[in-house]
Formats: sequence, C-alpha cells, structure tokens
Amino acid sequence: MKRSEINQIIVEVKDFVKAHNFTLPPFAFWTLEDWRARGEECREIVDAGLGWDVIDFGLGKFDEIGLVLFTIRNGVWDDKRYPKPYCEKALIARENQLTPDHHHRLKTEDIINRSGATLCLKLQQATPDGRLLDDPVSVSIDGEVCEFSANETVSLQPGQSICLVPYLHHRFWAEGGPVLMGEVSAVNDDVGDNVFIPDMTRFPETIEDEPPIHLLCNDYKRFGILQ
Repeated sequence: MKRSEINQIIVEVKDFVKAHNFTLPPFAFWTLEDWRARGEECREIVDAGLGWDVIDFGLGKFDEIGLVLFTIRNGVWDDKRYPKPYCEKALIARENQLTPDHHHRLKTEDIINRSGATLCLKLQQATPDGRLLDDPVSVSIDGEVCEFSANETVSLQPGQSICLVPYLHHRFWAEGGPVLMGEVSAVNDDVGDNVFIPDMTRFPETIEDEPPIHLLCNDYKRFGILQ
C-alpha cells in the first residue's frame, strides 16, 4: 500500500472512531517527531506491537479486502517484562470489506460489535494439519451456546460478541455500513499464530510516497524507533 493511502485511511478512521464515542490512547496521535523525542519508557509499545495496523493482505484491494486495527494493550509470549496474558484491539471495517479466512493456533478471542452496522461472520472448524471440516460449529455468543452449520452466516448487532477459540476458522465483514469492533483476547502474536487459507501477507510492504502522519506497528524498526 502507498503511505499516502494509509495516511488518508487513518485520518478517516480517527474521525469515525471519535464519532462513535470511542477514545484511543494518546500514543495513537504521536507523529514521527514525537516518537523520536521519546526513549526507553516507551519500550513496551514497540515490543508488544501496540498501535496502528492498516492492511490489505498484500492484495491491493483495500476497499474489498482489508482492515484497520489499533492494538491498545498486549503482552509478549515468554517475555517476563510484559506479564499481561491478554490483548485488546479496536478494529474498523468498511461496509462489505472482508477480513479473509483465517484461524489462530493459540489465541482465544472475543470479537465485539461495539458500534455501527451489522458484523457478519462465517465459521468453519479447522484441524492442526490445515484441513477445513464441514461439521457444524458450536460457539458462545454473549455467553449463550449457539450452533451453526459450517459457513452459515452469523450476524452480530451492536453490543453483541462472539468467542472464537483456537482452530475455529473465520472470516468477517461489515454489512449495511461500517462497523467499529473490539477484540479482547489472549496475547496476540501476528508473526506466528495466524493461519490464512490460502496463505496471505500479514504485513504488506509500504510504498513511501509521502511521510507518515502516524507510524504503524510494523514501522517502528523501519524508522529506527528505540533501536
């Protein structure tokens, strides 16, 4: 993705989040100059991968297949400096914008429709060797056990949430308008815990056609933050 496109998306998302009365933490608004004025006191933000994440999965079709995430808090596996066993994210999906088929090997997560339109998901059970089953799936929606056929559309209205356990394969999208989602989960590891079928790029290359207004979580090393 071009940096100019990422910048514009972040501007729009900041307005959207504000309009839905959700407030991001102060570091969401730091510029590159703000980052360079800071030191080791911000090490956790860098090491835990907190901050902005704008992805098109390397497909170049962000409006159709893409997502904006902001990781608010997170731990780091096997690092005693960061003992948090949990993660929280804000996720923003445009209308009909798909987050493609994937599951996690370790992470259990609640996906919450916090505000906006309808959040739709399709679910399918995966196996450790990468097979997808056609068996019915059983999930908890706000503490209520619900059963669905494989790939049946599950619709969540604002305020509803669904618990996705490891190897529960899923895709999701916003229907009827954009959606502000929350994710509350175990520690998030985007490098080793995501399984996309078919395989996709989690952190696509950024084409630097203009300076960043805010750094992405995968920009810190590129711009020499706390190196």
